[in-house]
Amino acid sequence: MDAEGSVSEESGRRRKVHGMLKLYYGLNEEGKVPEQPQSLDPCDINGPHFDPEMYLNKLRRECSLAELMDHENCMVKQIRSLDSDMQTLVYENYNKFISATDTIRKMKNDFKKMEDEMDCLSANMAAITDFSACISGTLQDQHAQITKLSGVHTLLRKLQFLFELPARLNKCLELQAYAQAVSSHRRARCVLQQYSHLPSFKGIQDDCNAIMEKLAQELRQKFRDGGTSAKDLSECVELLLQLDEPAEELCDKFLSHARSRLELDLQGLEAEIKPDPPTSAVKEAATRRSSSTAAAGSPTDNSPKTLSLPSPTPNTDILEFIDRGCNEFVSSLCLVITSYQELFINHAQTGELASKNIPQMANGKLQAFVHDLAARYFSLVERRIQEEKGVSDNSLLVRALDRFHRRLQAVAKLLPGSTVPNQGTEIVIRAATERVKQYLSALQSFYMDSLTDVRQALATPRLSVAGASVAGGGAHLGGPASGRDAPGSLPELLSSLSANILNQIKSVLASVHLFTAKDITFSNKPYFKGQFCSQGVRENLVVNFIRFVCQSSRQFCESAGDKGGSTPPALLLLLSRLCLDFETSTISYILTLTDEQFLVQHQNPITPVTTLCGDAREAAQKLLNHYVKVQGLIISQMLRKSVETRDWVNTIEPRNVRAVMKRVVEDTTSIDVQVGLLYEEGVRKAHSSDSSKRTFSVYSSSRQQPRYAASYTPSAPMDTNLLSNIHKLFSERIDIFSSVEFNKVSVMTGIIKISLKTFLECVRLRTFGRYGLQQIQVDCHYLQMYLWRFVSDENLVHFLLDEIVGSSAHRCLDPSPMEQSVIEVICERG
Repeated sequence: MDAEGSVSEESGRRRKVHGMLKLYYGLNEEGKVPEQPQSLDPCDINGPHFDPEMYLNKLRRECSLAELMDHENCMVKQIRSLDSDMQTLVYENYNKFISATDTIRKMKNDFKKMEDEMDCLSANMAAITDFSACISGTLQDQHAQITKLSGVHTLLRKLQFLFELPARLNKCLELQAYAQAVSSHRRARCVLQQYSHLPSFKGIQDDCNAIMEKLAQELRQKFRDGGTSAKDLSECVELLLQLDEPAEELCDKFLSHARSRLELDLQGLEAEIKPDPPTSAVKEAATRRSSSTAAAGSPTDNSPKTLSLPSPTPNTDILEFIDRGCNEFVSSLCLVITSYQELFINHAQTGELASKNIPQMANGKLQAFVHDLAARYFSLVERRIQEEKGVSDNSLLVRALDRFHRRLQAVAKLLPGSTVPNQGTEIVIRAATERVKQYLSALQSFYMDSLTDVRQALATPRLSVAGASVAGGGAHLGGPASGRDAPGSLPELLSSLSANILNQIKSVLASVHLFTAKDITFSNKPYFKGQFCSQGVRENLVVNFIRFVCQSSRQFCESAGDKGGSTPPALLLLLSRLCLDFETSTISYILTLTDEQFLVQHQNPITPVTTLCGDAREAAQKLLNHYVKVQGLIISQMLRKSVETRDWVNTIEPRNVRAVMKRVVEDTTSIDVQVGLLYEEGVRKAHSSDSSKRTFSVYSSSRQQPRYAASYTPSAPMDTNLLSNIHKLFSERIDIFSSVEFNKVSVMTGIIKISLKTFLECVRLRTFGRYGLQQIQVDCHYLQMYLWRFVSDENLVHFLLDEIVGSSAHRCLDPSPMEQSVIEVICERG
């Protein structure tokens, strides 16, 4: 650091010294005297007209003694500084001055020697010039004679070539050296044409023309035979063009020969494809499928079926088929295009051929030729792709499509304006879209098969449920599950069904994701990736499957005919919970997984998550409502038959609770347990402490009846009826078939409302005797003892049971109610 500081300080001092010297001599930064106007002031110490006497007089007049002393000291310091700098500058450049003096002295000696050498060189050049002029003058006559003899020799060689040309052409024809024969003839053709008026040249020309005509015939025969390679064929066409054969005729012959070779490749490919099924077989299979569909009696029978016709299995897989097509047909087609373009399009035309616009004509024929054969090749490829019905392994198809797309890019480079590459790209897109449809169909079949397994598990007795195959767990797209792992309860069935559906979706997405792998050429193309990922995978696969689940689930709610009646209520409950789980978490998870895997661009119109969640919730709500309706109708059917099949006028005095009421309570308890397995408890209103001891008035449906008891007399039943009807006007209306909430209490409330409402309407259609009324009292009290526990508001049960007892009393011929204590004893004993 000290060394660097000293160096910089030394260089700064030198620049300061040089600056002062430049200032002293009046130089600028470039070492030149600046052009400035000369000062005429005699008192300017730096001017050329400086006068010392005037300067001193001026200083004495204007300055004091102290100022004069300071000025003198300053001038002395400047003089000393300039002297010191001048001395330093001389010392520093002393060696340079000595070296410059020596160099100048040496240069004087070197230039003197160089002048002598230049004088000698000039004399030698003058001597050489004189000698060359003397030689040229001596050989002038002989030079002209040599030039003349050389021209004669050249002409004789040409004449010799012309006279030997027929023999040379015959020799080439024997050796099949056609290119050498055509080249020799082209060299002599112009000369023979020019001197054809001479008999000797005319004879040579006729012989050569006859030989070349024979050669042309052999080339045409060779061209027609087509047994040569592509290189020999190209050479043959080029020679015929040089022999002035019609270009259009040669184009047609060239393409015809190439077509015959390419059609052999296409026939080889077609031999590896399954033959199309006959029309009768298709009609018969369609008839069988329609008849089987018509015979189905439940939504489970609506699962998509795949038509499978017996046909021979292809010998090669799709990858080998595409490889053969690319290596044979596409490669040969590219070679034909290249050779054709070199011969007819890119070949330089001269003379009259240049004015016939042959390249344009040849290009039109080539485009039509390529499009025709490519259409046939694409048809075979599409037929072979359609045979790929299995969805277990997708890698072979993706690799085959990648090679197919990659090899077509060579055609795009050879024919920039051709639509063949675009048609090939459309085939790739259609194949990917069709594979997505196959996966969607497989997912739908898997889902319907899983529901069939669930139905079988629900229909199987609990002891043998473990032997049923439920939801196809562990199998790929519909494979049977192991009997040991089959679930037996509703939560296990739901968990297994949900997990297997989600696993199948993940497996399908992993298979479809192969289409977008980085090493696939068409995966990153904008015309494929954006549309395929957003519309193909997300919308047509995932979204359509979710909608299919919701739609097929809603079909179970159709109650017309046998369709709705054959659906187990437990399946309705399980599907409602499945759709609810879809709405809360599954749909969002699946769509997020799809967007992350396929980098879905949301620029295209896509279905929002909220719409799908709304559909799933709507399906869940419809299924749960239908479950409530079905279970309510089952209990209602028992109550209706128990009321309609009994003689209520002549019945005996009740001694116990009817068995149907016990069955109703048992079924209600079973339903409560079943619903509790899948849904939460829900919110209940606070129950009164005497809910199970509630009594019923014979003539009133109101709990406020006791306040009117003082005015009630048996002789005034109409007044009591009037009070009951007035209370109904101000009581809360009960909606029997309203939508239920997703909890156990709401579901059970809906079922009990339907059951008791049916009981009430049946009672209103019957006439009761004394003991019939008492039996209704016993039955209602028994129901009240147990049903209040299942509903959200016990007042609803009380109100409906009040209505039942009141209605039976109104329809009673001898309304003598049973004592409450007796009713309680009978119910407790029952």
